[in-house]
This record gives sequence, C-alpha cells and structure tokens, in this order.
Amino acid sequence: MKVLHLGFEDPRMPGAGGGSVRTHEINRRLATKGFHVTVLTTRYPGWQERVEDGVHYVPIGFGTGGNRLTRLVAYVARLPFEVRKRRSTAEVVVEDFFAPFSTMAAPLWTKRPTIGVVQWLHARDKARQYKLPLHWIEWLGVKKHRRLIAVSQGIGDRLKELNPDLHVEVIGNGVDPAVWNNEPGLGQDVLFIGRLEYGHKGLDLLLEAWAHACERVEGNLLIAGTGPDEERLRTAIGDAGLSERVQMLGWLSGERKFRALSDARLLVVPSRHETFGLVAIDALAAGTPVIAFDIPCLKEIIPTGTGWIVDAFDVEAFGDEIALRYSQAGLEQVAAEGRRFAAGYNWDALADLQAEAYRTALTELKNPQNRWPQAADSERA
Repeated sequence: MKVLHLGFEDPRMPGAGGGSVRTHEINRRLATKGFHVTVLTTRYPGWQERVEDGVHYVPIGFGTGGNRLTRLVAYVARLPFEVRKRRSTAEVVVEDFFAPFSTMAAPLWTKRPTIGVVQWLHARDKARQYKLPLHWIEWLGVKKHRRLIAVSQGIGDRLKELNPDLHVEVIGNGVDPAVWNNEPGLGQDVLFIGRLEYGHKGLDLLLEAWAHACERVEGNLLIAGTGPDEERLRTAIGDAGLSERVQMLGWLSGERKFRALSDARLLVVPSRHETFGLVAIDALAAGTPVIAFDIPCLKEIIPTGTGWIVDAFDVEAFGDEIALRYSQAGLEQVAAEGRRFAAGYNWDALADLQAEAYRTALTELKNPQNRWPQAADSERA
C-alpha cells in the first residue's frame, strides 16, 4: 500500500514531541511489511529530505523553518499543494492532528481515502491561551472525518463527543525496545522529560511542587528537554530560589534518554493535559515509578502498583507525594510491576493493528456510499 502521511513534526527536529516518535515507529515497521510511506513534515534548521528506516521524509514549507510560527504557517500554506502533487501515487492519506487547531479537515481536499491519527486534541486550551476560536476549527475538522485512530480511550471518547458518527479505533503507543537494554537504577534524582511548554506540560506546577518537596528529598530535580519556554523556565527556577536544586539537561534522545530514565528514582509528569504520555510508559519500562496528576489519558497507563496519581493540579499534594515516595521502602517492587505492565505496549503488535486500520479505511472510504454500523463502538488496543 502507498501511504501519504501528513506528519507535521520530523522526529529528528530538536524538541519534537512523542507524536513524531509514534509516527516513525509505526511507519518503519509498515515499511518492512511492504508499505511505501512518504511523510510530509515541517521544515526546521538543518532539515533534509531523506529515507530513514525505509520511510521517505519530505520537509515542506519555506526557508529554514527557524521558529515555530514560520514552520506552522509554511506547513499549513504548502500542505494542500504538496498533497495535490503526490496524491496520484497515494492510496491512503493519513492526517496527524497537530497544534494549535488539531486538524486541517484533510478529507475535504485530499481526494483520497483519508484517516486521521489523533495524538493531539487540545485546541480549546490553545484557544484560551491565544484568545482565538481554535476549538471551533478543531470541531469542524473532526466533523469532516469518518475514521480516526486515537492513541488512548480518553481521546477516543472526546472524539465521539465531537462527532458521534465517527468510527474510532484506539491504538496506543509502544515502548522503544532499547529501553530494556538498561537495568533499573533507582538512583538519587527526580526526573522530568518533555517539551518545555510552561502551561501544557505543567512546568509552573512542577516548580511549585518541587519547592514544597525538595527539602525532604536528597536528590535534585532534573529537567530534560527543549522547547519554546526554556528561557522562561530558567528565569522561574532562579526567581524561586531553586537554582541549586534543579538541573537542566537539555535535549536527550536515544541511549542518553534511556539511561536517564533508568537512573532516576522517580519520573514526574505534571502535565495539565496529555493524549497518551509516552514518556510515562517509557519510564515504567525502564523500571522507574511515575507520579502524575489525575487526568484521563495518564490514568490509563499508570495503573495501581506502578506509580501514583495525585488530585489534578494540587501542587502541595504533588510535592508531598514526591517526598513520600522518594523514601518509600519497596520501590524495587513498584519498579518491577511497572516493567511487567509496560511489556504489553509492543510497537510490532501496534503496527499490525494500524496496518489493518489502513486496509479497512481503503476499502470503506474509497466508496463514499460505504458506511459502517452507526452503533460501532471504540475499540481498545
């Protein structure tokens, strides 16, 4: 099958999120099954068109893509034209949802069977941030889709609220096999890994919680990642008097990331919203217990015995949980349970499910009169 994937982020771009990781992990496995996959992404400094692991990456836009706004505007402006150039050789188009408005309603203009992959569905939060009606764009775009893949049941439920006629399949994310190469360390430090976005990732909440906890914790808070709010975060750390207890690690990938996960004592996920939480499942696979806020998608991947869920956005409770669990006896058992749970998130099995979803989409969407039963429920995978 020939697949044209509207992927937005290139996994090689510094600061790229978990969505681009999922896109590549699925696509490179599809390539081994005989799929021909082309991924259109934004440009970024140092971008290059390439074939990686059998997947053809084509960064589109104008210039070097030196900042987020120019990358976004250029991608949105160029995408319909680039799809039009390539659609004669595509059997299925896959639209990854992306910030800040989720979807460009691709089924309206691709002229090919189109299925969406939803790893981002937070336009309402961005609408409040930017004071623009971005959530209306999201709502209208979701209405134009017939088949979607959601990475969590929580996102699947929200999609059905936006468009009850959708057929939604839930196909989660997997664990990089390289995580298993390191033995759990349960070291001295508390770790955060993620894009440095102040509101979305709850970095402000994390600093408040850490200020409340750090005097009761032997190790430091390590923050790994890059993003648009890096300088704001550095300033906030200094203003809070935490410079001696917080260390910025920069962007980590590959073995450095997996080693950091294995060596940490706890991983903290203070996000205000997530669609899956790939770093949390990676941490469990690495044998590092996770503390997160009680938000729908994270609850799905941090079951009892693998970590701890705190009332949403209660920073004092979050800090108390860090201090309590840091010195808790029996963390080795929690780490072992997390590894057992994470073993079920297998990229190979997930790629098989996604391949079948594409085949079904090709069969059902190429005939506009084809409809599935309205009572079809979301499926968990």
